[in-house]
Amino acid sequence: MKIYSKYNFHKYTFCIFNEVLASEIDLLKSNYTSRSGSSYYFTEKGVYRKSNHWGRAANCKWRLQSISAGTKSRTKIGYAHWTDFHSINENDKLYFIEVNFDEKSVQYIHKNSSDKADLFLRTANDTTKRIKEIRQLFENDKKLSFWNFDNSMENLLNIVVYLMISTNLSLLQIKQKVEKNEVL
Repeated sequence: MKIYSKYNFHKYTFCIFNEVLASEIDLLKSNYTSRSGSSYYFTEKGVYRKSNHWGRAANCKWRLQSISAGTKSRTKIGYAHWTDFHSINENDKLYFIEVNFDEKSVQYIHKNSSDKADLFLRTANDTTKRIKEIRQLFENDKKLSFWNFDNSMENLLNIVVYLMISTNLSLLQIKQKVEKNEVL
């Protein structure tokens, strides 16, 4: 396992930063400001990042776990320990998909960011494609209304999305399994 520090954390890494209050960096001096305006504050144990953009940052995938959704400012401060950074590339199966069925939200997680044992891993490209398909179903599940299924639409949607995150089956293959009662 690679060890990350202020010298290499910004090179092809995945990380989930936890949002912190501005008061946590009040006494710190910014160590680096990127061309896009993000400020970095290094500590012995990790890094604070003050930025108005999260997600894909250059060759990294950095997500912010927000304190609350109702903050007016786009600029947020996140903190991550050096051990929270994980190596990424486009070819290895490094990601699994996590779904919140209540909120109808979906996100990807690096396999080393979780202790979940039953993960279905995908490459970055495959993960992105599957997340897009799932989001489309969450936004408009009408195409499922033509499926031959005797239960509620919500139940069908949950089954389909679960199969989408836990297999490589196409939507057509999932439909065939559902209609043959092979998944119930």
